[in-house]
Order: sequence, then structure tokens, then C-alpha cells
Amino acid sequence: MAAGRFITFEGGEGTGKSTQVRRLAARLAAAGREVVVTREPGGTPLGEAIRTLILSSRPAVEAEFLLFAAARAEHVDKLIRPALAAGRWVVCDRYSDSTRVYQGVLAGVDRTLIDVVEAATSRAAVPDLTVVLDLPVATGLGRATRRGDLNRYDAESVGYHERIRQGFLDIARADSGRCVVVDGGASEDTVAEAIWSALGARLGVGAS
Repeated sequence: MAAGRFITFEGGEGTGKSTQVRRLAARLAAAGREVVVTREPGGTPLGEAIRTLILSSRPAVEAEFLLFAAARAEHVDKLIRPALAAGRWVVCDRYSDSTRVYQGVLAGVDRTLIDVVEAATSRAAVPDLTVVLDLPVATGLGRATRRGDLNRYDAESVGYHERIRQGFLDIARADSGRCVVVDGGASEDTVAEAIWSALGARLGVGAS
């Protein structure tokens, strides 16, 4: 049995990650792939409990980082790695790049600590492709506001969100073999086609 593929979506608030995760999963399924859709933090009962805790409180910086790490360790062990081993395609809304941006760039957690913990929690599941959806901050925040489900990250300052945007672009530039940047400001259909084209170019997924 061929191993599955692991695709992650990253980007700032309101860039359309959740919508495009769903669209890609549906298209992969229509093309005959068995697909698992998940998210971080989350994906398992423990991960979802940690998600609720983090979004409803403000843990100390290092505590928050370690909570995310615990959720990821469980996620990889209980869901992602078994799915890939069974030949399934895993499509995940946020993964380790979000930790590097939110806890590393923004919260100032030591980069060496992040690297050591990441090696321990996610080395068994490295994305085959990471889609970074990019969008001007004002547009993304406007979308998030219209959704009406702002979390404590959404409510931060414009400058905070500008740093998020730049953080993801810096990661994509430094790891262009894994990452592809897609303009999230286009129509949903146009964004979906750009992502599908990237899969074809990077992972050999046929058009359908």
C-alpha cells in the first residue's frame, strides 16, 4: 500500500483556509483518494479540549506553546500518522508553521526550544505540501469580522496581524520546496484552481 500524502494550510485570519480545506478534500475524494480532514489545535478529543482551553484563556507564553505541542503530539500519534500509513491523504487546517509564527515570531518563544519540541512531536509527519493563503490584513480581518466568530487572536491589533502575514511569507520563501503561496484575495473558485494546480505540479495529482 502506498503511503498517503500530508497537505497543510496556513495563513492569517480570514484568508479562507477552512473553505479551501473543504474544497480540496472534496476534490481529492472525487478523484478517488481517501481523505482525512483535520485541524490544529484539534483533531483528537484531547486536541479539541486543548483548543477550547487556549482560546478561552490566556496561558503564559511557554505554557501556551507546550499546550500546542501536547495537542500536536497526540494529533500525530493518534490520527495523522496512522492515516498516512493506511494510504489516506490528510488535509490539515494549520500545523507546525503556525507555531513558528504565533508562538515564535509573535510571542517570542526561543527558536531552539521550538525546533527541539517540533522534532519530538512532528518529525513523523512532515507535510508534503503546505499551502500558504496570503491576503492583505485589512481584507482578512474584514472577513473574520463578518463571520461573527472572532477569537482572541482575531481581535489583536493590525500590526500584530501584519507580523503574522509576514511570518508565513518568510517561511514560504525559506522553504519553497514545501510551500506554495496562493493569493487568497481571488474568488473561491480561482483560489481552489490555483491550489489544485499546485498539487498537480508538486505531487502529481491529475486534473479532474
